[in-house]
This record gives sequence, structure tokens and C-alpha cells, in this order.
Amino acid sequence: MSENAPNYAELETFALELAVAAATVAVPLFRQKDLSEINKGNASRADVHFDPVTEADKGAERAIRTLINRHYPHHGIIGEEYGSENADADFVWVLDPVDGTRAFISGLPLWTTLIGLRYQGRPVLGLIAQPVLQEVYLGSPLGSRLITPQGSIPLSVRACPNLADAVIGTTDPHLYAGDEVAAYTSLRQATKLVRYGCDAYAFAMVAAGTMDIALETGLKPWDIEAIIPVIENAGGIVTNWNGQPVGPEAGQVIAAGSQALLEKALAHLKPAATF
Repeated sequence: MSENAPNYAELETFALELAVAAATVAVPLFRQKDLSEINKGNASRADVHFDPVTEADKGAERAIRTLINRHYPHHGIIGEEYGSENADADFVWVLDPVDGTRAFISGLPLWTTLIGLRYQGRPVLGLIAQPVLQEVYLGSPLGSRLITPQGSIPLSVRACPNLADAVIGTTDPHLYAGDEVAAYTSLRQATKLVRYGCDAYAFAMVAAGTMDIALETGLKPWDIEAIIPVIENAGGIVTNWNGQPVGPEAGQVIAAGSQALLEKALAHLKPAATF
């Protein structure tokens, strides 16, 4: 294909191949009682004192990178475990091989593999894969869909205009610090129900229309760029806490099923916005 014009059908097929390659490495290691881990955390910060990485993270990213380098040697790669290569290319893959490593090592099937693609600096294609559940949430300008062994169905956010009716998700309220604590607490108290511990899977549920808002802080590009096309092409919206497009620094992020619901949530979050 031409390096100057995305062929989204071809790129979607390739992204799905990457997800299979990652799953081939990660799934056999899931719930292995002797799986070793390395703590990348910061002992001086209570919110990130334990930030594990395992051979599932590393091996899955190696498998993805090998295929990208073989099939698209001119594409760039940015990955959580092995850094950047050719990051100024028109096409750049942004990878989180195991998003939710804490869930992975706890035996909870809510970790995901995030595979995103930037074109000329903008996230245009992404997938959220949960291989234990055999689910892939795929999004591009061709639309968003859920792919399972039973087939493919379109993804669509649901209508929820009022915070009082909203179901929201965030990974862990203890990850919020400073002014973020009051902002998050205010939003939580305005909504119907909150779920914790889902990592990127909560964002998939926004795209699927079973949750209405997902929000996080302290994200890196590989935590969010694969998610943006899935939600946007399902009819939702992803911004920072100021309501602006998510920048290369990522940081504070919120996804919602509609602009109206987003604005109501941002009224609670903007006092703590850092960008």
C-alpha cells in the first residue's frame, strides 16, 4: 500500500494479526502462579509505588514489533516496554502489550492489549483486545465493531444525557492526587454507579454502550491512543479534562458517550485540569 494514504481495510487486518501474536505470548502466562514480575514503581509515591511488568508484557510487545518491522519496515513504533523507533514516520504504531498488568498478575481477565496507529500525528485506528474473553474492540474510519468467535457486531455508545443516570469507570480512585481527588469525588457523587479496576476495558464498555464515562489520570500515549478511534467511531468523544483533544502528553483523560454528557462531567473535572 502507499505510505501516503491509509488503506484502512488492510491496516485493520494487520492490527488484528498483531493482536493474535500478542495473545499467543500473553495468554499462556495468564494465571501462572510462578510468573515473575519486576516493579517499575516509585517508592516515594504512594499512588504508583507498585507498577509491575512481566514477561507477558515484554514478550507480547516483542512479538508485535517483529511483525511490524517485517511487514511495514518504514512505520514507526512507540511501545511501553521498548521505547520508540522511527517515531517521526507518517505511520506510527503505539503499543501497550498488557494494559492492566496489576489485573493480569491478579488473575483478573480485565487486562487488555492496546494497539493503536497514528497517521501524520493523529490516532486513526485502534483496538482493545481481551484475548481470554476472546473480544476485540476495533475502531477506524471504517467504523467500530466488536469481533468475537461468533462474528462481528457494530459498536455504538448509548444515549445518557444526565450524570444522575450515568455509569462511570476508573481504574483506582487512589491514583488521583491533589485537586484531582475533590474533582473526581464530586463527579462520582453526581453519577449513578462507579466501577473500579477495569483499566482500558472500561473505555471499551463506553464504546459498547454499557458504560457512559471512563476517566483516568497519569496516562501515557500507549494507554489511550488505541482507545480514541474505538470510541470516536462508535459515536463517543475523548478529551482531556479541559475538554481539548488529547495531546501527546496524554495525562488526564475522559471518554463519554456524548458531548452533552461530557460537558456535565467536565464541570466537575476542570478545576483540577492540568492541561
